[in-house]
Amino acid sequence: MKNRRKLYLAAILLFIGQTIIAQENNQITIIPFELTDHNNLSIKGVFNKVDTVNLMFHTDASSITLTTETIKKITTIKWDTETEVRSWGGKSTARYSENNFLEISNLKWDSVAIWETKNSGPTTGGKFGPNLFTGKVIEIDFDKSIITIHQELPKKAKKFTKMNLFFENESMFIQGTSSINGIDYQNKFLIHTGYGGTILYDDKFAAESKIGEQIEITDVKELKDSYGNVLKTKKGKLPNFTLGNEQFKDIPVGFFEGSIGRQQISVIGGDLLKRFNIIIDSNREHIYMKPNQLRKLAYNKR
Repeated sequence: MKNRRKLYLAAILLFIGQTIIAQENNQITIIPFELTDHNNLSIKGVFNKVDTVNLMFHTDASSITLTTETIKKITTIKWDTETEVRSWGGKSTARYSENNFLEISNLKWDSVAIWETKNSGPTTGGKFGPNLFTGKVIEIDFDKSIITIHQELPKKAKKFTKMNLFFENESMFIQGTSSINGIDYQNKFLIHTGYGGTILYDDKFAAESKIGEQIEITDVKELKDSYGNVLKTKKGKLPNFTLGNEQFKDIPVGFFEGSIGRQQISVIGGDLLKRFNIIIDSNREHIYMKPNQLRKLAYNKR
């Protein structure tokens, strides 16, 4: 009887030890986020162990930024000279600060640079991008409102639709299909959680497809990038859009007219991305997407 107990206890200890080793080999970090009314992901970050700021997780950001208004409230950051920066709206100059300490959840980064910008997503004071998680798997779960950082691809990815991810100049693109009057147009779209809409087409596509003549126009708006550059966009209703295995009917889309060459890339924004739980592999070669509880939600009217 005693031998059985010893064997049973040894088996339990072995199982616990194997579990601990497995967890260490595939450490995960859970980062809570708030999905804002503008379809941005807002995450709490702490700078220099003092200043707490709501930061937007921006899938196309390659630097850490804070807005001018937020900077006025922060005392722990020292600013260096200005330098020229580029954004999708054009060129600008901005201040930057080196050697800062950043904490997000239980993750810590030392000696990080911060850039000053004019804008961020509403209710956020700055932004950061996936480059903070280079070499790691990024899982965005909109059902649970958490981002999970994995060392390895989780087993659940097998239940998602696997698609090619095009990683170009630190930007992530995915292929989608727009159907207009019986014609299918395939295009690469920038994955852009900083854009609160569904789809924004590049100028070349808008001109060649003559989309403005073929769909119902519902609105005209202005967009501003982080540095205040203004672009006008038209919104219309696309009959059918396919992403992976999912089809979306009468989806609102945006595009520019009379500005050929200004908007050089097409974009998929937060109002469409939030309808999927998403896993991005560590090599940025594949993206895994699965419809979630927001799939049938009405589109944002902003």
